[in-house]
Amino acid sequence: ARASMRKARVSQPLRAPHHNQHTRPLRMLALAGRLAFHRATTLRAATAPAATATTFFRASSASASRKIIIMASTTIGTHDGSFHCDEALACYMLQLLPEFAAAPIVRSRDPAKLAACTVVVDVGGVYDPATHRYDHHQREFKGTMQSLANKRWTTKLSSAGLVYLHFGRQVIRQILGAAVSDETVEILYDKTYDGFIEEIDAIDNGVNQYDGEPRYRITSTISQRVGRLAPAWNEPNGDYDGQFRKAMQLAGSEFVQSVMDLHTRWLPARDIVVQALSQRFQIHPSGAILQLDSACPWKAHLYDLEDEHNKTAADSDKICIKYVLFTDQGGKWRVMCVSEGASSFNNRLSLPEPWCGLRDAELSKVSGIPGCVFVHASGFIGGNDTREGALEMAAQSLTFPRA
Repeated sequence: ARASMRKARVSQPLRAPHHNQHTRPLRMLALAGRLAFHRATTLRAATAPAATATTFFRASSASASRKIIIMASTTIGTHDGSFHCDEALACYMLQLLPEFAAAPIVRSRDPAKLAACTVVVDVGGVYDPATHRYDHHQREFKGTMQSLANKRWTTKLSSAGLVYLHFGRQVIRQILGAAVSDETVEILYDKTYDGFIEEIDAIDNGVNQYDGEPRYRITSTISQRVGRLAPAWNEPNGDYDGQFRKAMQLAGSEFVQSVMDLHTRWLPARDIVVQALSQRFQIHPSGAILQLDSACPWKAHLYDLEDEHNKTAADSDKICIKYVLFTDQGGKWRVMCVSEGASSFNNRLSLPEPWCGLRDAELSKVSGIPGCVFVHASGFIGGNDTREGALEMAAQSLTFPRA
């Protein structure tokens, strides 16, 4: 009967309460507080014999309600011992959902213990969403967002990616509230994978970010910071379970913040870029200069919107923006070059080399444009006192003779 009840609960749709934009900040504060309280006070490490895996049990008492006892039968399993970012985040994401919010974490490699868990991540050698098994270590597993969800990403999934694949949209709704449209959820789902989850998948699966030796090392990724939480190899009696809880909090809090930032900072800029693209020929007959109503995080939107348009556009109608105009916080106008890609420092068309590193009157004299403020030494950005001056800088740059 208990198994039937658990199965019924798992199959029920996940619903998030309705919250409007005014209550959402308070809701997120409450959510963070609830999760912190839950992990700090309702999960405890049970001391087990040396050869036996450790399990986190949900604290209860003789006076605990029947509802709490029923919820405790839902458990999330993962392996014991050393840990990585992927399973820490996978467990955190699951506990964000109402279905698993009260589920304790069972850390073990004992097949019998794992078989009794409702969900198992990163251990067990099985990927089977029908039974909530999300491991990626088995030889035959090669799943990616492309092969499993018809998305564009081809990086092999880790346990974080697998949980995100199947639960990511529900997790985003739980973070932001039920009033979010399906279109918004899908945009954030893709962007969150692209900018947060894929990195974790790639690092855990040993996928190189580039070919050849890097010019410098990056040692502050979220996966590396989670790794540093694990007890040291020469630390006697390291508290792996306690540190795993810290790893969950670190990975999870950054994940939630990333989703919130995308929704409140990144996504509103999309409409600004869409409008600017629709008016680009009114700014300059080339259609290669974009003017934004206000400074915003426009780059990722521009690349995405260009790609979406150019997939079906004729060659003569393809979009390739070279320069973007916007105002800075002081009301001055900027002209910024568009780079070749989101991760590139190479510009599609830099500002003219003779202007680079010059300022004020000297720059205006060399360029013949009044009101110039500066051009960066690398030629990726410049400034002018007026909109007309910034536009002229961009327009001249389009036709400036290049070596």
